[in-house]
Parts: sequence; C-alpha cells; structure tokens
Amino acid sequence: MKRLVTVALLLAGLLLAGCSGETTGTSASGSDGSAAAAGSQDTASLDFTATTVAGDAFDGAVLDGKPTVLWFWAPWCPTCRSQVPAVAELATTYADSVNVVGVGSLDESAAIDEFAAAVPADFAQLDDPDGAVWRHFGVTAQSTYVVLDADQSVVASGYLTDGELASTVAGLAG
Repeated sequence: MKRLVTVALLLAGLLLAGCSGETTGTSASGSDGSAAAAGSQDTASLDFTATTVAGDAFDGAVLDGKPTVLWFWAPWCPTCRSQVPAVAELATTYADSVNVVGVGSLDESAAIDEFAAAVPADFAQLDDPDGAVWRHFGVTAQSTYVVLDADQSVVASGYLTDGELASTVAGLAG
C-alpha cells in the first residue's frame, strides 16, 4: 500500500510539472525536443498556415525577416496565465521590430479564444486546437517559447522566465 501511494504521488507530481515552469530553456540544440523546428535542428521553417482566434487566415511567411517570439500556451495552464503581462509588455515594446505570436492549443477553440481575449496587447494569437502549429515547431508542452532571429535561427526554446525572454528579445531587437 505504501508503494502504491508513493507511485501515485510521483505521478501526480509529474503531471503538475508539465505546467509548473520547472524546465529550463534550451539553445538551438534543442535537447528538450522543443527546438526540433520543421526543417532542421537550428533553423525554423515558417512554411505553415493557421487560423487566428478572430477566424482570419495566418501565413507563417509574414514572420520572415524579423526576430520572432512564438509563445505556445494552453488556456488552463497557470504558468501560461502568469506570463500574460510579460508577453503583452514585450509585444507592445517591440511592436515595430519583433514579431510576437501566441499559439493556443490543448483545449477547444472557445477556451483558446477566451484566454487570448484576456491578453492586453495586440499581437497575433493563433487558434491551434489540433496542435498542428505545435507539431510543426516540435513543441510538446506548455508553456514553451521558440525565439527566432531574423534569419529564422532558433536562439532559444523551451520554458523561459520573464527576464530570460526579455533579455533574449532585447538582444535581437538591437
């Protein structure tokens, strides 16, 4: 019985860790698997299409030529919710020099739309209920960032603290 309780507690801890932000960001090598962007290990392909939460078509090619932050979130994730102010500030501060794109998944469109509507900044928010964009970028868990330079080289991916994200983007924005 004691062993069963121990196993149950371990499994519960692992499930909670998926949204706890305990993992750390990785460089372009992608040791956590999240940087396995379509095309190669260190360059991301912008060859994807999606739908925004407003129902508009979105073509990844529009991101070409600028540094880009892709923020992969789930509407029920407390870590993702806590990142909203920092991502919104980043999108506002660097609106002219850095693309910021939120990619909501792991839930139904209604929940994704509701989460995106609560973000107090104007940047692209994609409705990805089937995870197609997540798979395209090799993302396997929320909250994950994929940060690209202007040439689509992956400069950071995985979980990043607000400070790590801000510092990385400031360096890319010049």
